[in-house]
Amino acid sequence: MKNLKIVFLFVSVLILVSCKEEVEKPKVIYDGASKEKTFAKIDSTQIAIADLPIQIEGTDYLIHPVGDLRVYERGTKSRYGSSSVIDLSFTISNYSENEITGYLQNLKFQKVNSDSIKPLTDKQVLIQTASYLKGIADKTRKKIMVYTLFDIDSNRDGKLDTSDIKSLYLSDISGDNFTKISINFQELIDWSLIESQNRLYFRTVEDTNKNGQFDKNDVVHYNYIDLSNNDWKVASYEPI
Repeated sequence: MKNLKIVFLFVSVLILVSCKEEVEKPKVIYDGASKEKTFAKIDSTQIAIADLPIQIEGTDYLIHPVGDLRVYERGTKSRYGSSSVIDLSFTISNYSENEITGYLQNLKFQKVNSDSIKPLTDKQVLIQTASYLKGIADKTRKKIMVYTLFDIDSNRDGKLDTSDIKSLYLSDISGDNFTKISINFQELIDWSLIESQNRLYFRTVEDTNKNGQFDKNDVVHYNYIDLSNNDWKVASYEPI
């Protein structure tokens, strides 16, 4: 009986520890009532590297993806014991169907037949996707890029990564007019292009109960932008 009690206690402790580990970390940490932007510290140990430039069909700009050199450590075994091998990945982005993906520090733009290269932004960001709206360009001649990225260290862990709030941005194909479309501290859920209306639809969720998480008790916002206009004004709509 004593042994059974010990086993039961041990199992209970394991369950408690397991439950504790599964608790999701807050995505937003508020400083009282303040909602000011918080930024991560730059990791000086990272080495920046650029992929070869990409020219999206129908445009006259080269895009240079810039990110961190990826370093991997893998263990190996031999007759003399185990050891580790350092692997390097010099590829930081992927390109397919008018979209650049990766975890990028920046994008740099270069006009064809020009040696001048300029960055998309001088702020610290982590770019996940950069999409060219070719259908809109074919219809309206407006050449627009859409970005999903992280620009705020919302959980205040000292780094900018996918654990922070995702945001939505637009720019011209030249990288000019880099503009935040989503609202600070609202998490981007998704976006969709309706070419027949020249509209970019997107959804965000707001942590209305201020518990640091985005859950079923929070409010989802529905928005669109008429891309045929020059001001990229955000309009809200109510589908439910």
